Amino acid sequence: MIVLGIYVLVGFILYFLQEKFLFHPTSLPADHVFNFPIPFKEVNVAVNKEKNLNIVRFTVPDTTCRGVVLYFHGNRQNIERYAHRAEGFTRNNLEVWMIDYPGFGKTTGERSEQALNEDAQLLYRMARASFGKDSIILYGKSLGTGVAARLASLRDCRRLILETPYTSIEGLMRNFAWMYPVSLMAKYHFPIDSYFETITAPVTLFHGTNDETVRYSHSRKLIALPVPAGAQPRELITLEKGKHNNLYDFDLFQHKLDSVLQVE
Repeated sequence: MIVLGIYVLVGFILYFLQEKFLFHPTSLPADHVFNFPIPFKEVNVAVNKEKNLNIVRFTVPDTTCRGVVLYFHGNRQNIERYAHRAEGFTRNNLEVWMIDYPGFGKTTGERSEQALNEDAQLLYRMARASFGKDSIILYGKSLGTGVAARLASLRDCRRLILETPYTSIEGLMRNFAWMYPVSLMAKYHFPIDSYFETITAPVTLFHGTNDETVRYSHSRKLIALPVPAGAQPRELITLEKGKHNNLYDFDLFQHKLDSVLQVE
C-alpha cells in the first residue's frame, strides 16, 4: 500500500506540475532595454488585449541579406539566453528573428501548445511579407524543435534545422517516467515524429551522444523514419560526447552549420 501511495502521489505531481518541469521562464518588464553586440530591432506585436508578442530581429545590411532564420529557442529564461546564437547566422548574411514564448521575457498571455504554435505561424506570416518561402529557414533548439517542426509541416521553407530534438513530449517523458501512462498525462505533445510524415523541406538534425536532457536516441529514431515521397534529403550530424547545451562550442557544429546555411 505504501508503494502504491507513493506511485499515485508522484503521478499527481508529474501531472499537475509538468509545466514546472517543461518551462523555466524568466520574465522581463516591458521597459527592459536589450543590449546585444550585433545590430538588432525589437518588435512588439499586440496580439490581443492580454497578449504581447515580443520579437527581436537580428539584422544584416539589406544589400547582403540572403534570407531569414526563424529561431525557436529552448525552455529556459528568454531571448537574452540565446541571443549569442544569432551570430552563427548573421555571419552568413541571414537575419535572425527570435520570439519569446508566453511568460518568457516580454511576451505575455496564457501559455499552451496551441499558443506557441499560433505565435510561430504569426512570425512566419510576418517573415513572408518580406521574404520568399525559399529564403526562410526554420530553426528549433530543444523545446523549440517541436514548434519549428510543426511549422515546417504546415508551411514551405528552405530548410528545417533541429538542435537536440525529441520524438515527442510523450517520448521524452517516457525516458524519465516510463512507469506511468504518459500519453494520458501529457498536457503538451509536439509529436515531431508525426510532423516528419509531411515535411518535405531538407532537414538537418544536430545531437550530442552524451545529451543528458534529450537522449541521442531521439534523433536516431527521427532520422530513421520513412521520408515522404518528393521530400528532400535528411541528415543527422552526430557530435561525439556532445551534451545538451554545448553543441555550439564544437567546431564540427560551426562548420556544418555554415555549410548548410550557404547552400542556396
